Amino acid sequence: MRKVLINIILLILAFTIQICVFPQIAFLSSAPNLLLISVFICGFIEGKEAGMFYGLIAGLFMDLFYSGPFGFYTLFYINMGYLNGICTKYYYEDYITLPLVLSIVNDLAYNMYIYIFRFLIRNRLNFGHYFIKIMIPEIIFTTVTTLIVYRFFLFIYRKLKAWEQRRDKNLV
Repeated sequence: MRKVLINIILLILAFTIQICVFPQIAFLSSAPNLLLISVFICGFIEGKEAGMFYGLIAGLFMDLFYSGPFGFYTLFYINMGYLNGICTKYYYEDYITLPLVLSIVNDLAYNMYIYIFRFLIRNRLNFGHYFIKIMIPEIIFTTVTTLIVYRFFLFIYRKLKAWEQRRDKNLV
C-alpha cells in the first residue's frame, strides 16, 4: 500500500513539473515527458497490472488537463503500462540499456499516436517537420531524463524493499 501511495505522489509530482515548470523554461524547444517515463518505469519494474493502474492515473491526469475526447490519453497510457509490464521478466536493477530502449520506443509510439490522431486526421501531412522539430528533440530529452528518473525510482524501490524486509523481520 505504501508503494502505491508513493508512486501516485510521484505521478502527481511528475505531472505538475511537466505541466507547470517545463513550459516556463524558455530555452527548451520541447520538454521531457515525465508521465510517460514514470508510467513505463512503474510498469517495467512492478508488472502489467501495476503498469495499467499507473497508466490509468496518468492518462486521467492528461485527459482532465487537455481538451479533446475523454480517454484519448488514458487509452495510450494504459496500453503502454501493460506492454512495459510484459518486460518485467527482463528486469534487472542495474541494467540500464533496456529502460533506455523502452524510453525511446515509448516516446516514439506516443508521438506517433499524437500525430496520427491529432494531425493526420485533420489532413496535416507535414510529417517531416513534425518529426524533426517535435519528435526528435522530445525523444532526446526524454531519454536523457530517463537516466536520472530511473535511478531515482530504483533508489525509492530499494528503500521500500528494505523497509518491508525490516518490517517482516519484526513481525516474525
